[in-house]
Amino acid sequence: MTVFEIDPLRDSRWKELVENNPKASVFHRSEWLQALKCAYGYEPVALSLCPPSSPLTNAVVFCRIRSKLTGKRLVSLPFSDHCEPLVENKDEVDCLVTNLKNAVNDGNWKYLEIRPVSSTPWEAVMPAVTSAYYSHSLDLRRSEEQLFKSFHKDSVQRKIRRADRELLRYEEGTSDTHLWQFYKLLVLTRRRHCVPPQPLKWFRNLISSFGSDLKIRVALKNDTPIASILTLSHGRTITYKYGCSDSKLQNLGGTALLFWRTIIEAKAKGFEQFDLGRSDTNNPGLVEFKDRWAAARSILSYRRYPVQSIAPEERKWAGWVIRRLVSSVPDASLITLGNLLYRHIG
Repeated sequence: MTVFEIDPLRDSRWKELVENNPKASVFHRSEWLQALKCAYGYEPVALSLCPPSSPLTNAVVFCRIRSKLTGKRLVSLPFSDHCEPLVENKDEVDCLVTNLKNAVNDGNWKYLEIRPVSSTPWEAVMPAVTSAYYSHSLDLRRSEEQLFKSFHKDSVQRKIRRADRELLRYEEGTSDTHLWQFYKLLVLTRRRHCVPPQPLKWFRNLISSFGSDLKIRVALKNDTPIASILTLSHGRTITYKYGCSDSKLQNLGGTALLFWRTIIEAKAKGFEQFDLGRSDTNNPGLVEFKDRWAAARSILSYRRYPVQSIAPEERKWAGWVIRRLVSSVPDASLITLGNLLYRHIG
């Protein structure tokens, strides 16, 4: 079978495929791909078995990443929780993935990584799982009352009620004010987690690309932002992508308020699924937080060809250096560090 390369940002068939394929997510959308290109310089590409003159019914989308620090690689897709290849059967999988593996074998690329939602049939063509995460999804087709009763009584229900008692204010939008409220809390949160924040230009590009399908949601105590989340929507799914808060004021229930208001709004607009995103398996606090919203948990297995690994002592050293930098530098330097690093680590 002949494999055709297409530009998903220029080929008009790509939008139709993403809109009509039930496997497609917000991370397949040209808006997400455009933001990756504008913010980080990645090159979005798709491979398909469909000739240019025919409708597009299958494709694997990925980004070509060229970095002097981390090497040249093919990733489907960077900074995306998951990106299921849009294929219909094992023969299509074999042909498209083999083409990508051949590109790696020819020495042009360091490795290929895919981030599928499902395990089959990927374990046959790329058996090595190089990293695993939890994914949580909440079914919104139940009533508000049923959903609320399913939440953990202490960790969720009481915090939602606490937010009401505290008279927390809820705002949403994509204005510069909302963005700065979100970003200042993000810097606080990323420092707390000992990692630099994503570049501000990344979020500006997301806002510019997604328009009304992106919302920044902010919880405020009086006029002080205490928690914020960023959500994206596609089809019948609304996705929680980024979240941040002021740890000193977490007991006021700001994050619980934001999630609950998102759920109520999503149900009113006909969404059927709330994707709570991925979590590191070694982050039990975040995993438990999502479990307590009665969200179904599944495993995301990222697969890489060929298997690449960093020696444990090198990983430990790199982590130590980053933690030391993050904990000691001022906010402006921390933001600069994120601006320098993120385009190399997608």
